[in-house]
Amino acid sequence: MLTGRTIEAMARTYGDTVTTPAAAGSSSRLHPPFVSLLSDFGDRDPSAGIMRAVVSRICPTARIVDISHGIDKFSVRDGALLLWSAAPYLPVGAHVAVVDPGVGTAREGIAIRTSRGDYLVGPDNGLLMPAAARLGGITAAHSLEEPRYALPDVSSSFHGRDVFAPAGAHLAAGIAIEDLGRAIDPRQLVELEWPRPEIRPDHLRTQAIYLDSFGNVKLSALTDDLEAALPGVHFGDRLLLRAGSTAGDRIVTFARTFGDVPQGSPLVTADSYGRVALSVHQGSAVQEFGIELDSVIDIGRQVAPPPPPRGPARAPAPRPPASPRPPAPPWPPTGPRP
Repeated sequence: MLTGRTIEAMARTYGDTVTTPAAAGSSSRLHPPFVSLLSDFGDRDPSAGIMRAVVSRICPTARIVDISHGIDKFSVRDGALLLWSAAPYLPVGAHVAVVDPGVGTAREGIAIRTSRGDYLVGPDNGLLMPAAARLGGITAAHSLEEPRYALPDVSSSFHGRDVFAPAGAHLAAGIAIEDLGRAIDPRQLVELEWPRPEIRPDHLRTQAIYLDSFGNVKLSALTDDLEAALPGVHFGDRLLLRAGSTAGDRIVTFARTFGDVPQGSPLVTADSYGRVALSVHQGSAVQEFGIELDSVIDIGRQVAPPPPPRGPARAPAPRPPASPRPPAPPWPPTGPRP
């Protein structure tokens, strides 16, 4: 099994597809082959559609899902994060990912088999590693070097079409991963350098690793890291935040969801994948705090202000002297009776 930096950073693993309780009992053997696609090709060029067509020609019964083709160009880390996020919810199958700045160079194309039974196909540049860890770890890795499972003419710039999509389709159709090429020691695969959060007493230092289309900032820390740094933290607690280009500390709420704070207010929250995120309710945390990728964010507890200082104790004011009272008349009264 794969161990090391990636598993430590992405601790939770999934042994089965995340689905509803009603669907959990159905047998995956009754489902058709499944292939997912992810890339930085975008929607303007035909590249993503061509990959779908190649898969359909090789494995006509495959269901094909596009995770995203809008990854920032050449951003291996963005692609790895989106694949990591999607992996638990994908049916067991072949998942092809292509963010490949080194296409046509000596970098290898690889296929990975995971403990859950999935195959991950793409370049050996760290793109596949977080998802592999999240699916239970690597049980086998092989180089893509058998020409029978690639297109006849392999270009130097479109391995998504010529190598990765064909390999994924053949795996979905049932070939053995060993047929694709020689075995690779998983420890020799390229690891993704993922920023590691720093956990200190009552202080979490983390980094911005993804800026989504809403302006939310995904952080390198998971919710377990926040709880380790701030034991006993609860939704509704006020936190101190220092982030981006803003000067000084800001007080923000640790909230369960956006609507738990007023519109336009910032919050620290746990996103839908278990990652700590910085957001603004119906706004952009990226703009609010001037955050860029790899910006450092410090999160701590809000310390209650000290009570106002007390002055020296004052002596009680003296009481004024009592006025003399007239003498009381004798009792019983004396004098002549009527």
